[in-house]
Amino acid sequence: MPPIDQNARYMSRAIELARKGRGLVEPNPMVGCVIVKDGTIIGEGYHEKFGGPHAEINAIADCGTTSLAGSTFYVTLEPCCHHGKTPPCTDALLKARPATVVIAMQDPFPKVQGGGIDILQQAGIQVEVGTLEEESRQLNAAYLKRQMQDKPWLIAKWAMTLDGKLATASGSSKWISSREARAEVHRIRGLCDGVMIGSTTAKLDNPLLTTRPPGARTASRIVVDGQATLSLSSKLIETIDQAPLIVAVSSTANSERMEALVNAGCELFVCEGEDHRARMDVLLANLAQRGMTNVLVEGGSQLLGLLWDKREIDEVYGFIAPKIAGGKDALSPVGGTGVTNMEEATSLQRTSVKTFGDTVCLHGFTDFSEVS
Repeated sequence: MPPIDQNARYMSRAIELARKGRGLVEPNPMVGCVIVKDGTIIGEGYHEKFGGPHAEINAIADCGTTSLAGSTFYVTLEPCCHHGKTPPCTDALLKARPATVVIAMQDPFPKVQGGGIDILQQAGIQVEVGTLEEESRQLNAAYLKRQMQDKPWLIAKWAMTLDGKLATASGSSKWISSREARAEVHRIRGLCDGVMIGSTTAKLDNPLLTTRPPGARTASRIVVDGQATLSLSSKLIETIDQAPLIVAVSSTANSERMEALVNAGCELFVCEGEDHRARMDVLLANLAQRGMTNVLVEGGSQLLGLLWDKREIDEVYGFIAPKIAGGKDALSPVGGTGVTNMEEATSLQRTSVKTFGDTVCLHGFTDFSEVS
């Protein structure tokens, strides 16, 4: 076996490769693979797109005609052992005859879940699990949440003034952030499966919620609209041919309004439940069942407050503009019940700060999700 520091170095490279698949492989996980023989990297690969060859297969192809017997494979996630859109990666590894396979973490997917490791070990291949496991879990935190909790990874985004206002007291919010910051939001949207807003935001902002220019993914627009109040003349409906539009309504919504939305091309999802919290649970479970891994929540205050109180937000992009709006009735980004004491406030983890034009973006992760 190579020394531990070399294991970490090669696995770090595999994680770097895996990140290239972000936005292209979901609902699959991002996976990278590095093949080493006699102290030299002889092949690299990553899962490049959903339905395409997995990381191990691409890394093997990168080796050309070089013999892989006695080599060491570094893989960020346990090799699959089932037939999906591609054959099992364990079959390819058995054919390659490596001496060792170093795996960052076990795959919780029910059809794998240790099965790939068992197959390799039974064939006499040495398997080491746990090198840079935490880094690998962070890489695929969204995939892990969907697998383990049946919910999508929720990314909160808001733009606010320096004094913490989401809009003026009259509801005016265009534009708080810079052009460069808005371009960054479109980049983020292009990596997500869905972008969610509440009914008040849909009414006041009348947004498109499309990604311009198009990204790796086309996010479904999701409007949480309990009473089916979305205007038939909204930009969301006018652009219904550009991206799917899901309207999540309560079972108590007016039937005529629901029918009108369906006739306009919306997909209606009726959320059963006695209150907002219960209906949100139903909606999140449904989005996960659709295969949605990353969902961007763009507001407003009421929706973000509900999700924050439920401890459902996993990641945050807060854009702060050098503007002061004032107004005691102007909304802050996150409503809801909140906390009583400041010591109970959530502190973001793994934070970073970037500047986009004159707008500062603070990015970080909550500790709400057990996989974060």
